Amino acid sequence: MKITSVNAYVVDPDYAAAGGTSERQWTFVEIQTDEGITGWGEATNYPGGGSFLTAQAVHSCREVLIGEDPADIERLWHRIYRRYSYLGARGLPTSALSGIDIALWDIKGRALGKPIYHLIGGKFREDVRLYANGWFTGCETPEQYAQAFKDVVVPAGHEACKLDPFLEMRPFHTAYVDGQISQKGEELGYDIIAAVREAAGPQFEILIDAHGHYNVPTAIRLANNLYEQSRIEWFEEPVPPESFEALAQVRAQVAARICVGERLFTRYDFLPIFKDGLADYIMPDVVWTGGISELKKIATMAE
Repeated sequence: MKITSVNAYVVDPDYAAAGGTSERQWTFVEIQTDEGITGWGEATNYPGGGSFLTAQAVHSCREVLIGEDPADIERLWHRIYRRYSYLGARGLPTSALSGIDIALWDIKGRALGKPIYHLIGGKFREDVRLYANGWFTGCETPEQYAQAFKDVVVPAGHEACKLDPFLEMRPFHTAYVDGQISQKGEELGYDIIAAVREAAGPQFEILIDAHGHYNVPTAIRLANNLYEQSRIEWFEEPVPPESFEALAQVRAQVAARICVGERLFTRYDFLPIFKDGLADYIMPDVVWTGGISELKKIATMAE
C-alpha cells in the first residue's frame, strides 16, 4: 500500500450563523492510498487562525508522504518532525503532524479491520472519567452559573466540572499583557465558584482553567483563595507555558493541585514537568502534541 494524496480541509461550523468567518475553525486531514483506503485525522488549532496555519503545514508535508507506505507510522513521524528542526520542530509542526499521525493510524485500523485501541495495547478499563466542560455557555452571574450547573451537569451524572470564572480575562486568551486582574473581576470569579460549590455540594470536583493568564503572584493568590474558599480540585495552566521556572514558583506555594499540558508539545516538553514534579495532572492535546503515537509515549512517561 502506498500513499497517493494528502489533503487538509478547514471547516467553519458557525459560518452561516455568524454571518461570516467565526473565531473557531476545524482542520481535518485526509490521506488516500492506492488500495482505496482513506484515513482521517484532525489538526484543529483555532486560536489566532491556527487551523488555517496547520492546514498549510499539512500541505507542505505532501512531498514527504506521497509514495510512502502508510504502515510505517513511526518512521514517517520522525521524518516529518525532523523536517522542521531548524525552525523549531514543536508547536505548529507537531499540530500538523498530529493530524497526519491520526490519519495514518486510521488507515492501519481500517486495513486490519480493528479499532485503533486494539492496535496499541487493547482495552484497559471499561469506563473513562470525563469532566463536564462548556456547560456554562452564556452565563455571566453567579446565579446563572449555579442554575446551569443544576440544569446541565447534574442530569448528565458528572462527578467533576471545569470552568474559568474570571470573566474579565476572556480577551487575554491570546493576548497576555501583565498577568493581572482587577479586584472587581477577581471577586466576581470567587463568587461564581462559591455559587457552583453551593449547588454542587462538598464532594463534587471543581476544576479551574486559568488559560495561562497570570503572573506568578497573581496565580498564587487566585489558586489559594479558591482552594480555601471553595476547595477547588485543580488550577490549570496558572502561568504562560513559556516558563517552567514560573510554574515551579507557583507549584511550591499553591495548595490546590496543578494541571498543565495542552500547550506543551511532544515528550520533550513534558520531560521537565515529570523530572521536577511541576504538576499533579497533565493534559496533552492529541491534535497538538504529536498525535496518537506521541500521546502514548507521554502517557507512559507519566506512568
